[in-house]
Amino acid sequence: MTIQRMTLGATAAIVALMGSTALAQDAETITIGGLATLEGPFAEPGEDGLRGVELAIQEFGGEIAGHPIEFITASSDGNPDVALESARRLVEQDGADILVGPLSGSEGIRIAQYAKEQPGTTFLNGGSAAIETTLVDPAENFFRFNTEGAQWTAPLGKYVAEERGWDNIIIVSEDYSFPYAQIFGFMATYCEAGGTVEEKYFTPVGNNDYSSVIAQLPIEAGEVDGMYVVLGGSDAVNFLSQYAQMGGQLPIVGGTNVTDQTVLTTQGPARELLPGILSSGPVSDNADLEAWQEFVTLYQDYYGDEGLPSPSLFASNYYTNTKAALLALQEVEGDLSGDHEAFNEALSNLEFTSPTGTVSLNENRQATAAIYINEVVKQDDGSLALEPIERIEDVDQYLGLEREAYMDLGLPSRENPSCPS
Repeated sequence: MTIQRMTLGATAAIVALMGSTALAQDAETITIGGLATLEGPFAEPGEDGLRGVELAIQEFGGEIAGHPIEFITASSDGNPDVALESARRLVEQDGADILVGPLSGSEGIRIAQYAKEQPGTTFLNGGSAAIETTLVDPAENFFRFNTEGAQWTAPLGKYVAEERGWDNIIIVSEDYSFPYAQIFGFMATYCEAGGTVEEKYFTPVGNNDYSSVIAQLPIEAGEVDGMYVVLGGSDAVNFLSQYAQMGGQLPIVGGTNVTDQTVLTTQGPARELLPGILSSGPVSDNADLEAWQEFVTLYQDYYGDEGLPSPSLFASNYYTNTKAALLALQEVEGDLSGDHEAFNEALSNLEFTSPTGTVSLNENRQATAAIYINEVVKQDDGSLALEPIERIEDVDQYLGLEREAYMDLGLPSRENPSCPS
């Protein structure tokens, strides 16, 4: 675990924008803590997530209403206990006024509960997308301006069943809360459309050897229609590489993280399987949305070769949550008095244009926003990117159901949902 203070080249920018060094010295600094996985299988997504925070702060010139912004970071490794320890360091020792993070699903659940212990700090999600984070006993000072895992995959389940005619699939997934959410959303619409799931295979996070799992899978296309793979980071790369090397032939649809830029930029055997994979999520590399194209240009201009060819899902989510914080701070002129009462109220009512379109919050402080169905394509320069097939507007936390009907579905787990039941 590491904690780092980042200047972002902000000193000169702040002074220039504020017009005098005296004002810079007199204004109360607002400290933003960025919590991301910089170790373990999700390290690359974590690094790009923090780029998103940095980019949003730079976009505002490193200050809000005369208040300099200090950005400090802390590392986790996908473990909720480590994430909590890092969050405590940022908030209780380093004095973060606002915390943006974490990245991984089970980490998010833990940090949202920790937020209840810290009413004088405002928490905004980073990239974590477990359902429970905002659905179950939500914290009043925890906000998630990115959609969550089930919202990302619900459109894909129906599409695969109705447009591709897949009636029977298997699932290979990491074994924790975020993949459960991805499976939950996918199966909610896939099963309703008549599809069945023959078997689910769960693997630990950070697994390096998938040979025993692959040996259990149907060998050829035809035994089942395809395989839904819900892995991320190096887990996705390792599985796809080993599946390719072992001659796997099943058609693949992917969980959102399987086709993120942090995976699409990989080299080696996994790259052979990626073109043609369908997935769904809030980001589409080749989307013609003006807000997305502006964000891509901003990202590429700022990071150049240091960043990815196109911003990852994690850069987009961390950027969106940080920008929400900065917009709300702007609205209240940096006022964080009274346990951030005015600031939190501004966040609750905030609606703005994110890189993927309009985003707003429901009563759980959970985002409603658009989702893309994508296909991985190989571009003229040889790079891989997500090509949008369909954009679905205003996907809400309850997947279009009434709240009571949605809650009756129960929380996602290894066993829930199932079809056939």
